[in-house]
Amino acid sequence: MTKEYRLLPKSRERPVSRFYPDGEATLVGLACNLSTQNYNVVLAGYHRSFGHRPERTFICSVFDSVSNKWRKFVTFQDDHFMHMKWNRVVFTNGALHWLTASCSCVLVLDLDSEVWRKMSLPNQVISGNGNRIYLLEFDGRLSVVQISDVWMNIWVMKDYEREEWHMVDRVSLRCIRGMVPGVFPISQTGEYIFLANSQASSGLSAKYQSLDGGVFGEE
Repeated sequence: MTKEYRLLPKSRERPVSRFYPDGEATLVGLACNLSTQNYNVVLAGYHRSFGHRPERTFICSVFDSVSNKWRKFVTFQDDHFMHMKWNRVVFTNGALHWLTASCSCVLVLDLDSEVWRKMSLPNQVISGNGNRIYLLEFDGRLSVVQISDVWMNIWVMKDYEREEWHMVDRVSLRCIRGMVPGVFPISQTGEYIFLANSQASSGLSAKYQSLDGGVFGEE
């Protein structure tokens, strides 16, 4: 981390306001190529005239750090794009991924082709009532973390083109059961998953070892 800041050029001439709500961003994403240090910033939202509900016209603006310019493209999308799960985004396979608020699918933006599409989730995740679902990155692959009262299931995208998911771990949460309602994952590696606690100022790190369970430690 260089701790350097860069001011991006304006993405539009007229700022968003209640009188000019056209294209207000409901999706925000950052994509970074670590090998080249180039990055893209994505702002996307529905066209909405003053005093009217949003239309199906979806406006996407993409900033390119190489050209130092914004480009814009317009598509027609349904209302899945209005309701995101915390607006957390994962960049992998040259695309940005958002989890829908209903946890029914993943919204995907391919930055090379500028194409939006929907990606399926594991069937066990969709049918798991009462569970909390989170989207993360796992060693360069898309991952889904499913948390219930006593278990945490970790899924990884095995085949991106075929949308095939594989459960890589199942961890018991009984040893931190009192904290489970307030924890959520923020990052993971092949050895650790890091959980933040919304009810405390410190975080937790959990080391998982096998599909039968894991050993939790506090950091």
